[in-house]
Amino acid sequence: MPTRRAPALATALLLTLPVLGACSGSAEDDVKAAAQAFLDDWSGGHPDTAADATTDPGAATTLLKQTAEDLPDAALSAKLGKVDVQDNKATVAWTATWDLAAAPDWTYPATLHLREDGGAWHVVAEPTVVHPDLGKGQHLKLARSLPERAPITDATGAPLFTPTEVVDVGVDKAQVTDPNALAAALSAATGIAAADIVKDVQAAPAGQFVPVITLRRPDFEKIRAQVFDLPGAVFPSETRLLAPSSRFAVALLGRVGAATAEVIEESKDNGSPRYAAGDQLGLSGLQRAFQEQLAGTAGFTVSVVSADQNAEDPGRQIESVAPEAGTPLQTPLVPAVQNAADGAVAGQQLPTHLVVVRPGTGEILAVSSNAAADPGNALGGHFPPGSSMKTMTATALLSAGTLTPDSPVACPGTTVVDGREFENENQFDLATVPFLQAFAQSCNTTFIQQALELPDGALAAAATSYGVGTDWKLPVGVFSGAVPATSTGTTKAADAIGQGEVLMSPAQLALVAAAIGSGTPAAPVEVVGAEPAGPSPVGPGQQVLDALRPMMRQVVLTGTARALAGRGEVYGKTGTAEFGSNTPPDAHGWFMGYQLGGPQGDIAFAVLVEGGHSSSTAVGVTDAFLGALG
Repeated sequence: MPTRRAPALATALLLTLPVLGACSGSAEDDVKAAAQAFLDDWSGGHPDTAADATTDPGAATTLLKQTAEDLPDAALSAKLGKVDVQDNKATVAWTATWDLAAAPDWTYPATLHLREDGGAWHVVAEPTVVHPDLGKGQHLKLARSLPERAPITDATGAPLFTPTEVVDVGVDKAQVTDPNALAAALSAATGIAAADIVKDVQAAPAGQFVPVITLRRPDFEKIRAQVFDLPGAVFPSETRLLAPSSRFAVALLGRVGAATAEVIEESKDNGSPRYAAGDQLGLSGLQRAFQEQLAGTAGFTVSVVSADQNAEDPGRQIESVAPEAGTPLQTPLVPAVQNAADGAVAGQQLPTHLVVVRPGTGEILAVSSNAAADPGNALGGHFPPGSSMKTMTATALLSAGTLTPDSPVACPGTTVVDGREFENENQFDLATVPFLQAFAQSCNTTFIQQALELPDGALAAAATSYGVGTDWKLPVGVFSGAVPATSTGTTKAADAIGQGEVLMSPAQLALVAAAIGSGTPAAPVEVVGAEPAGPSPVGPGQQVLDALRPMMRQVVLTGTARALAGRGEVYGKTGTAEFGSNTPPDAHGWFMGYQLGGPQGDIAFAVLVEGGHSSSTAVGVTDAFLGALG
């Protein structure tokens, strides 16, 4: 019997083995296809379709949608690994990678369990589908954090922004008894328009905090008595990263605050934003330009928590990635100079700016604007420079070789060009005087008559030698000025005295003053160690500067800025720039110049008082500034 049965068994095995081999291969392919389809639907944003391919679509739908809530705006990608099939059960190893919103990727190994039913393979609906450590009645909890923001520092490396307590003055709509009365009282204390407050309160959903203004703690204490007992007014406090004062070099440094949609959008890297709502980020200036360097990289923790767990309970941590701190950014700002500038401009009611640079290096030491001003105008403003332009017109005239400081020139009260009359202030008439004196007294007619003898491009060439018109490559833009090279007739005459088509920013005029004072024109520097903002201007040559400097000194000793004669070795040029169609016309007031050997070493500066009517106001600001330096 055995000898007869053995061949039969062998035959049976021969017949069966190929069939089993074929079935095993087919089952593995089917399992892999089912797992891949499930993961494709899940990662593709179709949780309902993915759930339909499981053993319990209802439970799977709940699980996958809960995970989407646990990991908001995260994108899943999956990579299949080993497939193991045992009868009607199978496992598929896979690697999950979550592209977390505004955080590093989270990658971990996982396993799908599948079961065959009715000739089809289905993913077993269980919590481990999402993560191996997830159990029944549990879900994930993601906590994301940015590191402490790296500091922007001054010239010595000391941080300029520090954690500062602020008070958010606002309204709790549910507590308001009289919206109009509340708005009027808040407006009187804060300066925010009452109508705007009422509008915001009416538009806010019930229970939502309605912000009115955010104040530093000392500023809030000044109005506390006016607002604290108002029905509906609330005053939550928080800590923010702030500069020493609200105006401290704000045009350059910028501000830090709650992330805006625009800032989040511009942070996208390969389609994913680096930051999220609620992050404290740079909103302007260097804080925004160097966002990635200063903010660092967010970290995160993922924990497993029970569905009925206390919201404050952190749960069991299953993943943690520490945030990576950013690196500091050093500026050439000098707080003593900035504070002196801030104090000087604060005394003006009209919009006022003061920019200070280091002669020879172009380093920006201070950028100041008062509360009435748009701070962006200090660096980027487009203003006619008035007679401060005569430093460049004098450069062109001295470069031409036809004049020296001692050359006699006519200074009549008026002069006519192509039928248009130009005049000195109040039509003063000096007759014939040395060129140096015409400069010191800011004689318009002299400069117009002399400039008309220059080649058409000479004024632009002189300005260019100081860097005017250069396309500076800077993190915070500086308008480098504009002096047309093709002006003729009355436009050429007006350009020579800083009217016409000539435009400057306070920052660029400060750079011109620095170039004259040092003899070494330099590109502006906003960040220590950064790539040059552009090639160093060539300058007009030492012979021209040696002639121009005594002329600028005479402005202070006997001319239009003699109020500064007691402020050490100061050189400069005043400017009054008319604009608009009023009679008499409105005017901006300017003073640009430099001080040698002062308490802060050699410095150069430019002051603009918008609508200041005369340069005397700008001279007064300069006097206050230099006085504050000691």
